[in-house]
Amino acid sequence: MPQVSLPIFPLPDLTFFPRTMLPLHIFEARYRAMITDCLARDQRLAVVGLKPGYEAAYEDKPPVYEVAGAGRIVRWERLPSGRYNLLLRGDCRVRIERELPADTLYRMVAATPLEETGADGPAVEALASRVRVRCQQILTAVGRSGVELRKSLDALSDPAALCDQVASSLLPAAAVRQVLLEELHVERRLERLAVALDDLLSHLTGEGGRA
Repeated sequence: MPQVSLPIFPLPDLTFFPRTMLPLHIFEARYRAMITDCLARDQRLAVVGLKPGYEAAYEDKPPVYEVAGAGRIVRWERLPSGRYNLLLRGDCRVRIERELPADTLYRMVAATPLEETGADGPAVEALASRVRVRCQQILTAVGRSGVELRKSLDALSDPAALCDQVASSLLPAAAVRQVLLEELHVERRLERLAVALDDLLSHLTGEGGRA
């Protein structure tokens, strides 16, 4: 697929998945400038995770992961202070190919949109069912009824969308979420997610979660 030019918003411990909505509060001057420019263009940007050890170079150009989530600003509010409240809609995964020279306070990259594979077959449906069951068990373990989540999960007929939304909302470990973001094969992504949910349920209950 053809490369695109995107501003990047590097964030620690946050993973932006396609098919999800991400609320953000923008307060740093360089990112307020980025959002102002984005709104004047096509409202598109990429949110990318910072690699471990980023703290020493945070004010400059700390290392980021190669795969990021790209999306579009679908709602925004500029506050009297100049800060922004935003809502981003995740559109696709992208691979950052190189950083572009820029005279802006924020960073620009050339990125390639990534296509998914392996979204069909009986194994995919079986894994999606397993993920739904584990989600309900996890909510029960933490004392939540999960009625609304169950409704939203039941409404997701697309296994890839199910995977991304569950990974975004339930998995606490940023490293695990990044692995799932980088996995383009939907069946393998569901397998990894199911194992991560098994482990989370086991941690919550003190019992084996796999069945």
